[in-house]
Parts: sequence; C-alpha cells; structure tokens
Amino acid sequence: MLPYVSRLTALAMVLALCGLAQPASAREGVDVGGNSVLTQLVPAEQVERSAAQQYAQMLSQAHGKQALAPKDNAELLRLRAIARKIIPFALDWNPRARSWQWEVNLIGSSQINAFCMPGGKIAFYSGILQKLQLSDDEVAMVMGHEIAHALREHARERMAKGMATQGIARLGGALVSSFFGIDSRLTDVAAGGVANLLTLEFSREDESEADLVGMELAARAGYDPRSGVTLWQKMGAASKGAPPQWLSTHPAGTRRIADIEANLPKVMPLYERARTR
Repeated sequence: MLPYVSRLTALAMVLALCGLAQPASAREGVDVGGNSVLTQLVPAEQVERSAAQQYAQMLSQAHGKQALAPKDNAELLRLRAIARKIIPFALDWNPRARSWQWEVNLIGSSQINAFCMPGGKIAFYSGILQKLQLSDDEVAMVMGHEIAHALREHARERMAKGMATQGIARLGGALVSSFFGIDSRLTDVAAGGVANLLTLEFSREDESEADLVGMELAARAGYDPRSGVTLWQKMGAASKGAPPQWLSTHPAGTRRIADIEANLPKVMPLYERARTR
C-alpha cells in the first residue's frame, strides 16, 4: 500500500489532470463555477492559522517602523467603511468566511499593492491609493478582487497543485511574503519562527476569477462595477506595460478589461438594485 502522502499526491495529480471542480448552483451574477476540489487536499485551518500569524507579524513590524496607519487615519477609516459594505456579500461565496476574523489595515509604503490573506486578513499599501488616486468605486474593485482570492481559496489550490507536481509532503506552516507581493522589509521572518516557506503565485485563471467575483462583490455592495475598467487602465499606465507586483505575472491588459466589460451585464442589475436600498 502506498504511504499516505504518496496516495494524497497521486490523488491530487489525478484531480489536477481531470480539472474537476465542485458543481455550482444557478445564481444571479457572474459564473465562475465552484471552488476547485484540490483545495480539499490542504487543511483550511492550517492555511488560515499560518496566514493569521504572518499577518500579525507583518503588522507588528510595520508598527515598529512607524508604517502602520493609526486607527483614526482618514484613509484607513475609508478602507474599513468600504470593507463593511462588501464583506456581508462575501459570506455566501465560502461558508468558512462566516467565521473569519476579518481585519483591514493600511501600511505606509510606496508600493502599488493590496492583498487579502486566507481568513480575511486585508491590507492596503498607501502607494496604491496615492499613486493611482483611486475613487471609492475603484478601491472596492481592488478590495473585492483580493477578497475573492481568499474566498475562492486560491492559496489552498496552489499548495495542493504544488503537492501534486512536486511531491511536497509538508506545507511548512506558513505563506511566503512573495505569494502576496508583500514588502519584504515588512515581513522578515524571525529566525526559527517557521519551517520551509512555499513560494506560490496565482495563475491566470485565478486572476480572472478574482476580477469577476470581485466585480460582483463590489456591485452588490453598491459600488459601480464599471470602475473596473478605469482601475485597470490606471494600473496599466502606472506600470508602463509591466505588471504591478500585486498582479504577479498577470498584467492588466486589454483582455482583462474585455472580460470585465463582457460581464458587466451580469452585475449591473445588482449595482442598480443596491443603489436603491
């Protein structure tokens, strides 16, 4: 009989090759299918616990560098107000999200960056707000995109695929800063604090899913989904053709904007309805 890890890896390879996914029920809004069954091969609790630990460490280090926005910071209050409108609509996308301890923080950094770790740990860098001069609608699109990565459990999926293709038997109990494009100066790992860190990145398919799910979340919360077009135009202009760090290897090009425009008819009714609430 194969050892447990070998059998687990073999199963992951089969699932990855077959491209199986959980069935999605008919619903109003975008259609991206169910979360990949590959996520079931990696314990959600472990991923969320590791994310929470790294997030707390990052905040502590940012505070020590006087880079963590105080609770009365105007931009932080703005971000948290937008999050309060979006998060209620995120809960139906993933049952685990109902028990997440959601957090939103702002870090002083020139980087054009934002992320949401598994478990609902959100952070924006001041650079993305200042350099792009984002409207509330555009901030909601960014936030929705990042929350979507967590809801769709792309981190668990990428870890499972790593197990399948590389035979990884241990996850190391941590997420590397490069996975989320976090400023390495703010995420120095304490010696002996964690085991082997995994270097992962979201796929093109993951990014497309996050764009569409994020657009729907923003629309349901009353933010104009058409702002996704202006957001990615700003991203492209700021990066001068190169992908911003937070988008990993997947630039916000004409295809990305075209996908958003093609799905606007599915979410505009949600936005119009939200405006009348």
